[in-house]
Amino acid sequence: MSVQASAALFRPVRAGNAFEETVERLLQAVRLGVVEAGGRLPPERELSERLGVSRVTVREAIRALSDAGYVESRRGRYGGTFVNAVLPTKPAGDGIIDAQELEDVLCLRHVLETGTAEQAAMRSLTPDERRHLKDALTEASTAGLDDYRRRDARLHLAIAESSGSTSLTSAVADVRMRVDALLDRIPLLQPNLDHSNTQHATIVDAILGGDPATARTAMAEHTEGTASLLRGFLR
Repeated sequence: MSVQASAALFRPVRAGNAFEETVERLLQAVRLGVVEAGGRLPPERELSERLGVSRVTVREAIRALSDAGYVESRRGRYGGTFVNAVLPTKPAGDGIIDAQELEDVLCLRHVLETGTAEQAAMRSLTPDERRHLKDALTEASTAGLDDYRRRDARLHLAIAESSGSTSLTSAVADVRMRVDALLDRIPLLQPNLDHSNTQHATIVDAILGGDPATARTAMAEHTEGTASLLRGFLR
């Protein structure tokens, strides 16, 4: 393992999206060969210290990579987490993801949805608009794995509708179709869904409370978490 590359990848993650960024860092280490096929990842304690996250977060990230076929955990004296000899060659679905196209979608989504959340929080919503937004949040937070992404998309559209701009809502709908096509290529990770639900509640509370700055910041953090996972799995 290259000491310099290891130091570059296993550096402290930013606060806010610890699980998602930990998954991204570990995937980068595997996919870039910093930890070669058959090689062992640093111990959980070391990863926790170097990434600046809890051991629970490290454990959840490793479990996600194991479920996706990148690593395997072995018990015993010579145990640990090892990179599989054969890695997934491409995400589920047809076609190849172009790095420039991926960044284009992520940039567009970030700009549109942070601005939309801010605009929604600046408006005085009607009782019906407030009810619609709350209902969409409840549906997303209680959705099962088989229906989560559809309910998630409906919440983001409800936030866009709360902006009062038909053009913004249309633009968010368009970019959401592109984002969903990418999300369909990566696994659903329960820790990420739990984190997303918490972030959704913060965004909606800020909109309903008329707090544009918090709405924008919370949405930015939310979109960055999704971006970390997409970059990790697809780039």
